[in-house]
Amino acid sequence: MESIYGAHRQELEETRDYLLEEIQKIREDMAKKTGGEDPVEHFLARIKSEESMREKCRRKGLPENEHSALEEIHDAVGIRIVCSFLSDVYTIRDGLAGLPACEVVEEKDYIRHAKPNGYRSYHLILKVERGPQPVYAEIQLRTISQDTWAALEHHMKYKKAMSGDDALISAELKRCADELASTDLSMQTIRDMIYQDKKETTDENTAG
Repeated sequence: MESIYGAHRQELEETRDYLLEEIQKIREDMAKKTGGEDPVEHFLARIKSEESMREKCRRKGLPENEHSALEEIHDAVGIRIVCSFLSDVYTIRDGLAGLPACEVVEEKDYIRHAKPNGYRSYHLILKVERGPQPVYAEIQLRTISQDTWAALEHHMKYKKAMSGDDALISAELKRCADELASTDLSMQTIRDMIYQDKKETTDENTAG
């Protein structure tokens, strides 16, 4: 069977590698400003498998062809970046949005505007133009807490469907998501306080 990506598989791989290189540059620049603190806890990058892309085409009622995979569906390249703090999510978002080869075509802030089930993450669709065929990439940015909740919620989906207490379980998952969101805000506040103390100490030493 012919690849749903046609002859563009290499371009997808090159786009993935390009974005990973740029993310690394953003990380290094941010680390310089925070005394060597890496803002990224971990990240994952993938090119959607042939079968997954075909299944998504079917789900969306699209023909299973190259045009659908590369032009209609925008997550052939996918990257998930897990950050330590909320502010890091937005700093990295700004860095990616400012890349000269990239255009933001869609973004959804599920951190400030969480989904009804409690899901929080920042989704960014980039159109990357570095060759004859533009390549779309979906970037997901989230904190450690948000990533942990999403992973556990994913594991619980099947068990939840088998339970008779669906509404209760959904409510508990939402409560956990809200509690973790509150923790993220508290940790961000503590971090900002520490940096402010360091800045004031540095300013005093410089003035002295």
